[in-house]
Amino acid sequence: MQFRATGILLLSAAAFAASAAAQPAAPPAPRAVVAAAKLPTVTDAPRYFKVLSISLASGEKSSVSGPASVLYQISGSTEVSFGGETKTLNAGEGLYIASGTAVELKAGNAGPSTYFHYFLAPAADLDRPAESAPAVVKELYRSAAPIPDLKAGAYDLNLTRVTFPAGMPSNAPHHRSGAALYYVISDAGANTIDGNTYARTPGSFIHEPYSLVHHGGTRAPSR
Repeated sequence: MQFRATGILLLSAAAFAASAAAQPAAPPAPRAVVAAAKLPTVTDAPRYFKVLSISLASGEKSSVSGPASVLYQISGSTEVSFGGETKTLNAGEGLYIASGTAVELKAGNAGPSTYFHYFLAPAADLDRPAESAPAVVKELYRSAAPIPDLKAGAYDLNLTRVTFPAGMPSNAPHHRSGAALYYVISDAGANTIDGNTYARTPGSFIHEPYSLVHHGGTRAPSR
């Protein structure tokens, strides 16, 4: 079966860390970078991942300003305005929003808009108000603790959509140079951590901090 994830919300000092074990690797899963930015530092304050689901009825408007974040359009369309420019996000498209940017959002006139708002937030901003009314806001995920072991220097923040082909064998064990947060869009798969294999179904979040050795694929899990 097919196993699709969006966000990889990938915070990395390099595109991907090297394999943690020398063994034959599965072919790379098709992936598309939806939004990307380079952050000059992520060590000035502890950082957390946070994900919200935002819904706006057709033509409704909202606004938000907060920490560095990425929008990912799930259904419908949203006009995103900031800095004198407007960009329309359609389903499957995303946009990076820099920290402190005041953003105006408007659902398209053709129907309601639903999008995910991924935040890379310091603790002080975790409970900051999100999109203003009449937006319907639902928190989907929040890190239980700060992202560990981040080193000084610039980091890439990428939102990447990945599709694991049906029956894809597990890739080689590896770890991140920063951290990653997956969200499973559809179908199912499994990933293995410390020798234990876990089923992943639609709506699952998978947090991969630095140094966590793991691998995944689409074959049925066995525990």
